Amino acid sequence: MTNARIDVQHFKLEVADRVATVRLDRPDRKNPLTFDSYAELRGWFRDLHYVDDVDVVIFASNGGNFSSGGDVHDIIGPLTRMNMKELMQFTRMTGDLVKAIMNCGKPVIAAVDGICVGAGAIIAMASDMRIATPEAKTAFLFTRVGLAGCDMGACAILPRIIGQSRAAELLYTGRSMSAQEGEAWGFYSRLVAADDLMTQAQEMAGRIKAGPNFAHMMTKTMLNQEWSMSIDQAIEAEAQAQAICMQTEDFKRAYDAFVAKEKPVFEGD
Repeated sequence: MTNARIDVQHFKLEVADRVATVRLDRPDRKNPLTFDSYAELRGWFRDLHYVDDVDVVIFASNGGNFSSGGDVHDIIGPLTRMNMKELMQFTRMTGDLVKAIMNCGKPVIAAVDGICVGAGAIIAMASDMRIATPEAKTAFLFTRVGLAGCDMGACAILPRIIGQSRAAELLYTGRSMSAQEGEAWGFYSRLVAADDLMTQAQEMAGRIKAGPNFAHMMTKTMLNQEWSMSIDQAIEAEAQAQAICMQTEDFKRAYDAFVAKEKPVFEGD
């Protein structure tokens, strides 16, 4: 096992007290993604599954915005000149970023302010939890540029979060979902003032970090895997997952603390 890579070049990264904070770092352009940032984020989240010094990730906003999606000049323009093989390599890479976020083994909190559209909205969607400011504007813009709404898993994941009809409306029209709609529909778990956004995200990360992190990994795994299971399969998978967690030292620590009428201190093993 290793420590998290911090020598990234195409996004901003801070690791402190077992919490990694990731930001796209082009605030003058509302933080668009490029070919390089897509690839580096994909690789970083893939590696995170094998990292010891990070328990929680905050994917944060920067300069009042989350992300404006794929850069029009750096991505959209070149895509119009690619052949089919090159296009498939790109679309698979972007989908691999979503899979990497969902399979990284660490809870991911999206802290969304301002513009959160296109691939930026997908990153928020792929996160485990999402909090936002009242100024957040979230849109799945793919039809606005002549593409299908089924990008990076949107047709599979978004309906599970906000419901089929609401997801269909957003994916067909490309219109913005207001922060208030996002909270009412369950996309955002809460709305907070912009000045409090990172404080709230860090408090949420702190509560998760203080818990049994091996068990959190199992929870994230089950949340993702059970989408494609029957109820019977899910119950059996959870029985196996819980039996595994019952062999951890954290489970024993919780019992010992309960007997001693103390608060357990989990260590993730």
